[in-house]
Amino acid sequence: MPKSSREQIDEDERKILFELQKNSNESIDKIARKCGFSRQKVWRLIKRLEKNKTIWGYTAIIDDNKLGVNRYYVLIKKTNVPTTKDIVDTVIRRDLKKKMEDLEIHLECSYFIHGSYDWILCLTASHIKQVKSFIEAFNTLFQNNVSDIQIQEVIFTIEKFGFDNPNKEDFRDFFANIFFVAVTTC
Repeated sequence: MPKSSREQIDEDERKILFELQKNSNESIDKIARKCGFSRQKVWRLIKRLEKNKTIWGYTAIIDDNKLGVNRYYVLIKKTNVPTTKDIVDTVIRRDLKKKMEDLEIHLECSYFIHGSYDWILCLTASHIKQVKSFIEAFNTLFQNNVSDIQIQEVIFTIEKFGFDNPNKEDFRDFFANIFFVAVTTC
């Protein structure tokens, strides 16, 4: 049974999005070749995906170590206190963004999730002290709405956004040092 025009467009868009996710810096010509489309079709579909906000933007995958920053995940658990309109507006307005900039923290991702915690922030900073200062400001702003906050620091990145760490062989040394410490503490 032939696909409808809309189904075919959706499938074509998914192919293009998959290629962009693998490497958003890829040329339109190369994406067109990989998908079996014309250059004009790829360009037109990408523009449509940008216009309807399926594509929010483009980014580079950066080695945190070479920037001198560490990556942290902040896990936030909400209380059972109902969230007020003011709190929602605070999140939407991004009121804490200025505080993060002042502390030289870069927010990479912010997700509301389902599970043991309700919100995850992925951020980078040169030191955990900056993250703890941000958490104090966060607690002040959301004081009655947060029951627990956990900070997790990334120790070693194996893969990020589908790309293997080009320094992944360094994991052998990292793992050997961790294993050695664990064996000697027994």
